[in-house]
Amino acid sequence: MTEQLFALPANEKISSSISKSQQGQLDVLVIKHDKFRAALSLQGAHLLAWQPTGEQPVIWLSTATAFTPGTAIRGGVPICWPWFGPAGKPSHGFARTSLWQLSAHSEDANGVALTLTLKDSEATRQLWPHAFTLHAHFKLGAECSIELESQGDFETTSALHSYFEIGDITQVAVSGLGESYIDKVLNGEAGKQSGDLTFDGQVDRVYTQPQAINHIKDPVLNRTIIVENHHNSDVVSWNPGAELSVKMQDMADDSYKTMVCVETAEVSRSAISTSTAPARLAVTIKLRQGV
Repeated sequence: MTEQLFALPANEKISSSISKSQQGQLDVLVIKHDKFRAALSLQGAHLLAWQPTGEQPVIWLSTATAFTPGTAIRGGVPICWPWFGPAGKPSHGFARTSLWQLSAHSEDANGVALTLTLKDSEATRQLWPHAFTLHAHFKLGAECSIELESQGDFETTSALHSYFEIGDITQVAVSGLGESYIDKVLNGEAGKQSGDLTFDGQVDRVYTQPQAINHIKDPVLNRTIIVENHHNSDVVSWNPGAELSVKMQDMADDSYKTMVCVETAEVSRSAISTSTAPARLAVTIKLRQGV
């Protein structure tokens, strides 16, 4: 899927590195730079792909997802805002299915910076009665940084719902998640964990005392994905497992084997934004060879 995005014909040249293309019915920004390649959908300010030059894809994207207006994209880094999960409708909020605008961009020898912006409208106020300005700031190069900045007077929950490409879910281990978690598979039961998280079946957990840095250790691809969390209260980890995966129309039956979600989140507490102090949620993603 990643190579398909990078092969899209350019409909508009925005800069020497950035082009606007179309995948399905959605506008996509395709970025080709000496240091990396990446792609973002304007729907959702949704990072679809990022990989440093010479490396395999870091971000997982479903081959079965629909690229149609108003339909959430499966994979990438969805922005869940102004609520996470089923706290409102649609699930995970409206930001990920709304059309954002490219409001700023720059580039140099080290990478590309972009800002995508979403503002309240009559449609959003029917779902959530607040005025807001939401910025998604991307700094892309040999590392990938995403910062969500929300301006206005309100409280929210949110997540940068990152899907990562892995070799085999049964061999992956995630460290730095902390001990305490809420188990959404077991209807919100509290759980305790010792050591790294490993995967055997469906996992859906909100870790409420995570460390600032998580490591996704992948012996099959012989690499470690480093996830640095900023301004968060929680980290969510999810994999649907075999049974749920076959029921999901936007995932291939066996695709759960090559993805894992480690999500920078503000779920167990609300983020408070005021007119003078925007709320922020951010993640930095790095790649290291070896486990």
